[in-house]
Amino acid sequence: MADEIYSELVFDQEHVSIATFLKEQTIVLNGLSKSHSMTGWRIGLLFAPVAISQHILKVHQYNVTCAASISQRAALAALTAGRDDAIPMKTEYARRREYVYSRLQAMELEIVKPNGAFYFFIKLPEGYASSLDFCLKLVQQEKVAVVPGDAFSPLGEGYFRISYAYSMETLEKALDRIEAFLAKK
Repeated sequence: MADEIYSELVFDQEHVSIATFLKEQTIVLNGLSKSHSMTGWRIGLLFAPVAISQHILKVHQYNVTCAASISQRAALAALTAGRDDAIPMKTEYARRREYVYSRLQAMELEIVKPNGAFYFFIKLPEGYASSLDFCLKLVQQEKVAVVPGDAFSPLGEGYFRISYAYSMETLEKALDRIEAFLAKK
């Protein structure tokens, strides 16, 4: 099973689906929420060998109603006429990624530059009891909300996640506030 929801937002190389190599052994899950900013439209895509997809369809029919017809029409337009719509968005996210990366490096935070999507997963600076402790203090003192790493997995404890899917103005303000918060420590 391959979750490829961010396949159109890979920055430093081209995304290649595992299904390219293992077509008869792979179920690919995707959607339009990230690539075409259609969050909330509830459009998902599934690619699988016919023998598997027939069984998935049986379960789907009993558990899920269909997406609204307007969502289906919008998805069709996105997949046909709007195929390249993600390119300018990807370029803008890459620009924001570079900006956020340089700011976080200047704060001497331990980070890895992401190759896709629009998130940084950042190691906590010393002196905080937990990821949640850090995130609560940051939001209380500087009004910047970030997500504790352990919200994603117990292995995420000791990290926090920030998104750069915001305007440059918002990112600048948030990073200024994070920098001020860290300077108080």
